[in-house]
Amino acid sequence: MTQTTIEFDDARAYEHFMGRWSRALGRTFLEWLAPPQGACWLDIGCGTGAFTQMLLDSCAPAAVAAVDSAASQIDYARQQLPAGSVDFRVADAQAIPFPDNSFDIVVSALALNFVSDRARALSEMRRVCRPGGTVAGYVWDFAGERSSAWPLRLGLRQVEVPVPTIPGTEHTSTEALHALFTNAGLEAIAEQAIEVALTFASFEDYWRSQTPAFAPQGKIVASLPDDDRLRLKKIVQETLPTTSGGGITYVAGANAVKARCPPA
Repeated sequence: MTQTTIEFDDARAYEHFMGRWSRALGRTFLEWLAPPQGACWLDIGCGTGAFTQMLLDSCAPAAVAAVDSAASQIDYARQQLPAGSVDFRVADAQAIPFPDNSFDIVVSALALNFVSDRARALSEMRRVCRPGGTVAGYVWDFAGERSSAWPLRLGLRQVEVPVPTIPGTEHTSTEALHALFTNAGLEAIAEQAIEVALTFASFEDYWRSQTPAFAPQGKIVASLPDDDRLRLKKIVQETLPTTSGGGITYVAGANAVKARCPPA
């Protein structure tokens, strides 16, 4: 099966595509993580800043820094958050631009599987985390086909359209995350499956948000002949439960992991 490359250059479109899911998952993840107040945080692969905003709003941090390899994402995130509230930097997870032992909590939300060298990224996350601090993150369960895209991917298969593999799919199970954190030399590793339900105002609201031009599924849908696209929409609409008000609600899942940085 062909593996696809995903570009995240259109920050505003990405926010509409994934922002609501990011917030829903982030709330559940932070409840499970149960972080202390007054911590210094680093958000790896911060994207549009949806999760970064949650750290400011709900975790009473002493300081927050955030990095992303896409300059457009960082520019968008800076515009959404109060000036000076976060130390935003354009940087790769494989080369984090902070000194050793800089943060109490180093976290990555829905990003680790997209890093080409995950082992190097975890090594960097451990390096900048203080001894006894926390390294954590969560990713869509692409391996279990539980991501927010599952209804559309299921529909594509039913119309016999090849569905590309998401980068790092094989590394999104709880077992793979445990192995990744173990190999990084982290301690007290724990994993948790997370499920969240999201409601869209209508099927068209769902369809627009989940078929953006930059996403692999959006490109595939746009390339379909009109008859196949209409057939696909009908299949997906019949798959998704409709609320009494005409909205769409469905459940998607992610896998989370947390660990302690060992003593110096």
